[in-house]
Amino acid sequence: MQSDTMPPKVEPLATDETDRLISSEKVDGTAVYNTAGDRLGDVHHVMIDKYTGQVDYAVMSFGGFLGIGESCHPLPWHKLTYDTGLGGYVVDLDARQLEAAPRYTASNQPDWSDPGYRDRIDQYWMIPPI
Repeated sequence: MQSDTMPPKVEPLATDETDRLISSEKVDGTAVYNTAGDRLGDVHHVMIDKYTGQVDYAVMSFGGFLGIGESCHPLPWHKLTYDTGLGGYVVDLDARQLEAAPRYTASNQPDWSDPGYRDRIDQYWMIPPI
């Protein structure tokens, strides 16, 4: 029983995950699977709109070995669905679609400030213009 003189018990705040929120630190490195359960790659990082606060893209690392030959593929965030059973994100695409998608490498970084770059990503994934 709690008295009037004792402060209410406060549960510690989750620092990296709740049922609706997850820290970007936990998203980085999370596996990405297709709907057949094949592992396609891992989330390398996310791109967040500074003005809306919404995650626009998950940049997935794909291929390569020990970072050599690896490419990064921006995927629209809304295409990813988290699967608790897999402990990763699921996207409805196959390796062939991913290989044809816009990509870049560590030595050939994109210019995210170029509206044409985002337009090419959005056109490939059939995202309507804003």
